[in-house]
Amino acid sequence: MKIDTILFDLDGTLINTNELIIASFLHTFETYYPGQYTREDAIECIGPPLFDSFHRLDPERVDEMIATYRTHNHAHHDELVTEYEGVYETVKTLHEQGFKLAIVTTKIRATAKKGLKLMGLDPFFDVIVALDDVEKAKPDPEPLLKAMAQLGSSKETTLMVGDSPHDILGGKNTGVKTAVVSWAIKGIDVVRSYDPDYVLETMDDLLDIVGVKTT
Repeated sequence: MKIDTILFDLDGTLINTNELIIASFLHTFETYYPGQYTREDAIECIGPPLFDSFHRLDPERVDEMIATYRTHNHAHHDELVTEYEGVYETVKTLHEQGFKLAIVTTKIRATAKKGLKLMGLDPFFDVIVALDDVEKAKPDPEPLLKAMAQLGSSKETTLMVGDSPHDILGGKNTGVKTAVVSWAIKGIDVVRSYDPDYVLETMDDLLDIVGVKTT
């Protein structure tokens, strides 16, 4: 069956928030554990919800560390978030062609909307399933199923597009096809090892996959 629904991860997939996320993790690490953690440690934390990352460090101070992270993240958001080439044009084309689109993110809704607005992508997404909308985040199927229910979509016609193992596993656990972007911060070899159905070298590769003819 032909794909008519595309679920997108946000960070590292549609918008380049990598430096913002890394800076926010490093700021938080330095606040609580000066000199103990590196950029590589911050990259390791990308993908899962903040609660999971900080719970491993100190279960007693998780909420405090999340608040420290988010304060830094929001303060530096607009200066550190950049666009990925071809994303706006591809998403706009998919929207114009009538595809059902949704954001499925481990960010809270307010921060997700901030990023979409900054990059001009907000008009294309009526459906956003964020961390504060679910009990369980990716790779649990709950957020994907919630987005599909809101869009009236079936597993057979849905594709999950992301940049992390959580996105691929979320898609597989839901029973939908998966695509991973080649610019994944964790490295293409890492995400390829989770066996996605497609690898996007550029975002407009997505148009070929879903059968949109480009001139």
